Amino acid sequence: MAVQEELRPLVDLVGPGPSAPATVAGLDVAYAEGGDLLAAAVTVLDARTLAVVDSAVGVGRPAFGYVPGLFAFRELPALLAALDRLTTIPDLLVCDGHGLAHPRRFGLACHLGVVTGLPAIGVAKTPLVGVWDQPSAERGSWSSLRDGGEIVGRVLRTRDGVKPVFVSVGHRMSLENATAQVLALTPRYRLPETTRTADRLCRDTLAEAEQARWLAGQSGHQEAGGRSRKP
Repeated sequence: MAVQEELRPLVDLVGPGPSAPATVAGLDVAYAEGGDLLAAAVTVLDARTLAVVDSAVGVGRPAFGYVPGLFAFRELPALLAALDRLTTIPDLLVCDGHGLAHPRRFGLACHLGVVTGLPAIGVAKTPLVGVWDQPSAERGSWSSLRDGGEIVGRVLRTRDGVKPVFVSVGHRMSLENATAQVLALTPRYRLPETTRTADRLCRDTLAEAEQARWLAGQSGHQEAGGRSRKP
C-alpha cells in the first residue's frame, strides 16, 4: 500500500492520450485453480482492423494470496515480463481491471501506466468501488461512476441491452478518450477485442504450463519409483 501511495502522484489523469492509436494492447492474467500459478498475456492489435499483430506471455507464481485492491502486485511481474517480450511498442494499454476506480485510486491500469510510461486505461466487468445510475439500454450510453463524491470512471454500455463495463483512466488518458477507445474496441461484443484476445492467450498458456507441470511431476514420480526398486 505504501508503494501505491508513493506512485499515485505520478499518475497523469488529464491525458488526453492518443485519439487515433495505431496499435492497442490488451493485458490479462489467468490463475491456476489452486492459485499457485499464473499466466499473463499481452496481445497487440491493429487499432483499425483489430487484427492481432504481436503477442507475448509470461508465466510465474503469485507473490502472495488474493487481497482485494492489490491485484497489481500479484500480476505486475508477469505482465511486465510479457510486455518486455513484445517486438511492438503499443500506443495504448487496455487492462482487464481498474485504474482510478480503485480504493486507493491506483489500480492495475495506473500501476502499469506509471511503470511503463504508456497511456493506459482499465476496463472491468465488475466494479471495485463506487455507485452509479444504470445507463440507458443503447450502445454508447454511459453514466458516471462515483466514489466519495468523486468521479472515478464511467459505466459504459458497449452493446444494446447488455450489461455495461466499468471504464477508468489509468495513465496519460482522459476519461472521454478512454470511453471513445473502448467503444472503438467493442464493435461486436461486450468486452474489448483487446481483452478477448488476451484472455484466450493467457488461458491457453496456463493450460500448457499446467500440463508441463503435471508431466514433470509424473516423470519425477517414475524416477523416484525406479530408484526405490533398485536392490
